[in-house]
Amino acid sequence: MDHGLYEWSALPDRPRLVWPGDARLAVGVVLQLASADEDVTPGLRAASLLGGLGKRPHPDVPLLAHRAYGHRVGVFRLLDALEQHGVPATVAMDVATATRYPFLVDHVLDRGATIVAAGRSAVDLVSEQAAEEVERAYIADTLDALERLTGTRPRGWFGPEYSESTRTPRLLAEAGVGYTLNWVNDDQPYRMTDGLVALPPTYELDDANALLQRKVTISTYGRMLTDAFDVLYRESSDSGRLYLLHLRPWITGQPFRIGQVERALAHVAAHREIWRASTDDMVQAFLQPA
Repeated sequence: MDHGLYEWSALPDRPRLVWPGDARLAVGVVLQLASADEDVTPGLRAASLLGGLGKRPHPDVPLLAHRAYGHRVGVFRLLDALEQHGVPATVAMDVATATRYPFLVDHVLDRGATIVAAGRSAVDLVSEQAAEEVERAYIADTLDALERLTGTRPRGWFGPEYSESTRTPRLLAEAGVGYTLNWVNDDQPYRMTDGLVALPPTYELDDANALLQRKVTISTYGRMLTDAFDVLYRESSDSGRLYLLHLRPWITGQPFRIGQVERALAHVAAHREIWRASTDDMVQAFLQPA
């Protein structure tokens, strides 16, 4: 261990994890609604973003339009797929999206989604380059704005592009955040030193990582989704596991990709002893097992 953010814990040595209803596997999906065209805090700007046609001069219309597809079209396809297979939606939303697209706020809330805080915008990242007081204000401003715009203060945090500083877990806990989705290093939730719960998505099933960065084919990606579920389901016979996907509507909400997500969700739904849940409910169950 080269840091003190959490204690060392080998999965085979842990107490048995029990999900509600004695389910073997907790299943959830986090949809990311992030805007790429927001002014940013000095010292926090992302060097580059996936999408579009590569780095281009401002205004980068292909990048902005490509990502805007998710807000205009893709998110509705993914929400429909989740609803069809009974998976509650968790939406990681940034302040820019909540401010500029009030229709989307109302729509996802009307469909019962849980909203997780995702910073100010896709290009406004948390990093060590900003002073502690700047990051503290960033977190507070994000939570305050989302509470004002959505009606509920988010309990969870998902940093834009998984971004953090070495201070972030402590500052999130001080701000009253209960859990983070940034730490993609486990198949179960775990407690961090500063009081947060880490709820890890599977990073290699992240659609941007798989499809755009590693250029996995869409058919291979579909097999990855089902193969990962099958292994986790098999291993969960002794202790509960977590199958948590992170999807972006501008990527997997595309008409030529949504079919693989739908097939994977159908595969999941065909199994017994699974618990479909929002990230809020997963953390609550982890902290207060039945």
